Amino acid sequence: MGHRLSKIVTRTGDDGTTGLGDGSRVKKTDRRIEAIGAVDELNSLIGVLVSREAPDEIRAALTEIQHDLFDLGGDLSIPGRCTMTEAQIARLDTTLEKFNSRLSPLKEFILPGGSETAALCHVARSVCRRAERDVWRLGQTEKMDSTATKYLNRLSDLLFVLARALNVHAGRADVLWQPGKNR
Repeated sequence: MGHRLSKIVTRTGDDGTTGLGDGSRVKKTDRRIEAIGAVDELNSLIGVLVSREAPDEIRAALTEIQHDLFDLGGDLSIPGRCTMTEAQIARLDTTLEKFNSRLSPLKEFILPGGSETAALCHVARSVCRRAERDVWRLGQTEKMDSTATKYLNRLSDLLFVLARALNVHAGRADVLWQPGKNR
């Protein structure tokens, strides 16, 4: 890391702009900043998940994901940069298959819920979906490598599976959707 942040308060953003990793400045409402913010929010939420009661292997997988999301945020902060790899996506696929193979097959849609940690994982999944949409939206106006959106798409699937695994760990059942229950 070339430059460490030694001064946090710079006041350079007081005019509604923020600096990118390449030194350029953009409005804080720029699509790129929206995407970076959504990825940062997701990473923070996963940090909350890591701090919760969960099996060590889930917490380890989530910590690896946090590092990937920091890589992704770095890529988004420099237009044209892409350091994310297909190997990172493959790791998500492998992790998803490992945890999914331990779960009973789903025959119904489930509601976000069960244990508190599983419900929080579902929130992370929905934030991940928003981050994916924000990165896609950025790609409508700027050339983007598809690795970032593939990663986020796989990650949302993995978070769904991890939420179910967290319910199993907590001894809670998935909450099945009952169509028309309140009609």
